[in-house]
Order: sequence, then C-alpha cells, then structure tokens
Amino acid sequence: MIDAVMDEWAPKLAVLRALSRDEHVTRAAEAVGVPQPTVSRWLAAMGEELGAPVVVRSGRRVRLTRAGRLLASAADRALGVMEAGHRAAVEEVDPSRGVVALGFLHLLGRSLVPELVRGFRESHPGVRFRLVQGSRQSVLGQLSRGEVDLALVAPPPVDGRYSFAVVREEELVLVVPPGHRLAGRDAVRVAELAAEDFVVLERGYGMRQITDELCAAAGFVPRVAFEGQETETVRGLVAAGLGVALLPRAGVAGAHPGELSLSPRAGREVALVWLAGDLGASVVGAFRDHALG
Repeated sequence: MIDAVMDEWAPKLAVLRALSRDEHVTRAAEAVGVPQPTVSRWLAAMGEELGAPVVVRSGRRVRLTRAGRLLASAADRALGVMEAGHRAAVEEVDPSRGVVALGFLHLLGRSLVPELVRGFRESHPGVRFRLVQGSRQSVLGQLSRGEVDLALVAPPPVDGRYSFAVVREEELVLVVPPGHRLAGRDAVRVAELAAEDFVVLERGYGMRQITDELCAAAGFVPRVAFEGQETETVRGLVAAGLGVALLPRAGVAGAHPGELSLSPRAGREVALVWLAGDLGASVVGAFRDHALG
C-alpha cells in the first residue's frame, strides 16, 4: 500500500516543486520526465480532490494558487527529506560509493570546487558528486531543506541552524571601465564611490550583501544602475562603461588593469557550511574534513 502511494505521489510532488520554481507546465514536465498532458491531468485531478484549483492560467504560463503554493511547499520539504534519506541509505550500504551533494556560488565553480572534488576523488574514486550552483540565498535554502549536504558560500551565514568553517579569503577590488576617472589609481576608498552608478548582483547573492554593507559603512546607499546573476555579466557591463562594481579579484594584482585595490583592504570569507550537528563517519563528513584540511 505504501509503495503504491509513493509511486503515485512522488512524481506529482516533483511537478509541484518544479512549478514553484518556474511556473511553466511544459518545463515542469520536462524536468520531471513525464508528458505535458499528463502533468496537466495531474494538476486538474489535484484541484478536484481539493475542491479548489492548484494553478490558474496567467498568459502562456500558470500561477500557483494559495492552495497550490501550500502543496508545493510541502512537496519541497518532503522531497528534500526523501533525497537526503536516499543519500544516507546509499552511504550505509557502501560508504566508499556514496554521493555528496554540494551547493556553491557560480564563481567558485572556476577553481575551488574542481580543486576540492579532484583531490577528494584521488582517495575516494567511487564517490559521486551532485553539484548545484546558485545564489547564496538559494544554496543555503537547499541546504536547510536537505537537498544538498554541504554549501560553499560567502559571506558565512549568521544562523544557529548552520555550522561552518572558512576555507578561503578573497580580496575584493573596485572594477572600473577603461578611461574612468579613477582608472590608474593604486587604491580607492569606498567613500569616493558615492556618486557612481553601480553594476551589482541581484539580492540574494553574497556579493550584493557585501557591496551594500561596504557602502553603508562608507555612509551611502549604492546607486544601482544594473543588476545581474553572473559575475562575468557584471564585468561585461562595467567594461561597457555602464557603471562600477565591487568584486573578488579575478587574478593576481596588476593582471587586470580595470581592477583597483580598496583602501582599507576589503575581502570576503568563503565558507563551507553544513547543518549544525555531527556528520560522523559519512562520506559527506569525509569530504568536509578533506576540504578543511
């Protein structure tokens, strides 16, 4: 009986979770791997069982109703628990062939994540990784729901639900376009930027939080001209003369003429984060120890 219920509801829960992230029936169907007409029938059937629709049409998309959002939230929590339980069961059967679900900021996928994964797999070749990129807010949310085991974010969270250890500190610099009035300076004070247009990452990204905090400490609110989701997009907009940005240094000092040091020096701490508690002798605990070693 339980198996039959799970066979029926697991894919429906996955559809609800997909719709909560992108309210588009066709893409939700593709994400879950079922035909779009089937998804539409499921949604209609859920509405009939509830006595109220779970979605309503909104142009070419759909919008979750309040009832739909409540179901989607429950589905997200349930699937997170199921996924975490499955990973734990795999490790129990064979710890050397477990799965580590690692969430991280986009920029960290360039070097830090590949370095850590490569080094760990040299001694644990049977371990697989599920790598999830996103904003700081998104990655920490997935960690809290059990969808990922560990997260690499900056700055570290100030929340009793999490434990963390700093694995790297990165210098922050001011990025300016060619010919900018500050170009060529050895160092710049953040207070000198009060009249500048800023190109920033969207809210929810760690660098947006750090930018806002640095500007607040200097006595002003940054005048945001453009927002993006990728650091390289921000750099491209700056290079096009559309504003300035505060970002981690892209390389060694002096290698990028558009990067100016901040005075006083500013940096960000990149931390490995896990849910508070003992990870024990699991493969996740082993990877954490490797990353912190």
